[in-house]
Amino acid sequence: MKEKIKMTTPLVEMDGDEMTRILWKMIKDELILPFVDLKAEYYDLGLVHRDETRDQVTVDSAEATKKYGVAVKCATITPNHQRMDEYKLHEMWKSPNGTIRSMLDGTVFRAPIIIDSIKPAVKNWEKPITSARLSYGEVYKSFEIRAEEAGVAKLVFDGESGKHEEVVIHNFKGAGVLQGMHNTDKSIRSFAHACFKYAVDTKQDLWFSTKDTISKKYDAQFKIIFHEVFEEYKEQFEKLGLEFFYTLIDDAVARVIRSKGGYIWACKNYDGDVMSDMVSTAFGSLAMMTSVLVSPDGKYEYEAAHGTVTRHYYKYLKGEETSTNPMATIFAWSGALRKRGEMDGLKDLANFGDQLEAACFDTLNEGIVTKDLVALMEGVTPKAVNSLDFIKAIRERLEKRLA
Repeated sequence: MKEKIKMTTPLVEMDGDEMTRILWKMIKDELILPFVDLKAEYYDLGLVHRDETRDQVTVDSAEATKKYGVAVKCATITPNHQRMDEYKLHEMWKSPNGTIRSMLDGTVFRAPIIIDSIKPAVKNWEKPITSARLSYGEVYKSFEIRAEEAGVAKLVFDGESGKHEEVVIHNFKGAGVLQGMHNTDKSIRSFAHACFKYAVDTKQDLWFSTKDTISKKYDAQFKIIFHEVFEEYKEQFEKLGLEFFYTLIDDAVARVIRSKGGYIWACKNYDGDVMSDMVSTAFGSLAMMTSVLVSPDGKYEYEAAHGTVTRHYYKYLKGEETSTNPMATIFAWSGALRKRGEMDGLKDLANFGDQLEAACFDTLNEGIVTKDLVALMEGVTPKAVNSLDFIKAIRERLEKRLA
């Protein structure tokens, strides 16, 4: 047996929930531990353990990511009322992703995993489109009022200096609704830095879009800050032959649909939430989507873009065979190991990340797939297998590549 690939610095391992937790162990046992002398600081972010620790484990995992710089995360449950009852929780704990994003001040970048036999719904897309989404503020931290009667709605700001600003939002003649949302220069600036750094890191053009013609202060501030921050990266962009392109969100949507792909599309929080799902669906499947959280100071947390695949988990608990697609979770591991290798100057570890992904493509290109991909594939005769057999098929091809 060939000597295992060495690591010098641990990465942070965040375990998760339900079917993805089952896949997590399969991937480690078949694709990681036989080849890598894994150094990892382990945190169990499964909902049961989060409840036991009053969610302190999530905070600890984020602090460890700040310390070590690279993390890999399994999908986790964000509980609702039904989950509170099912798991007998003490509290309806917040989204672990939201907590980690907030603590790292991070931006989420998502890109499709592309193979020749799965054609994008947009026929002219030839290269991946990476979605970058601001993960702070806006409608997700908004406050709302249901106006039950006629009245005046106002927006008020009282500054520490004593400055008072007040504007009338609307004179209601009857019932209606209103909403107040915010963002900060700090979070916008952090978002901009993360986008420009990731563009340089991945050597991709960066597109950014808002609606500053209508939102002349809120959206305009995003545009102003992005152009200010770009000045710090302009020289690097020019050396790499990269473009920073700003346009209105409606124009950007039209341009994206007409484009060939191959760039990062940065959006505000709500825009990014919607547009990233549109892009991922048009490329094929959320199970074939990478996701990485990047902080402005260069910390990375790799994860799958999808959830915990609850329906398959309930089948698994009944002893039924499942064919759950593990690609996004495998690519979370490959991305984290490659980044750890790059940061520590370990070429063999970085190469292992590349070879693991290549083995996945070898498997898919031979038509060995999970059931979700069968109807999407063209030009090959797919053979659907269960999750473990799919992972074992990848292992066979990985062993050949590393021989």
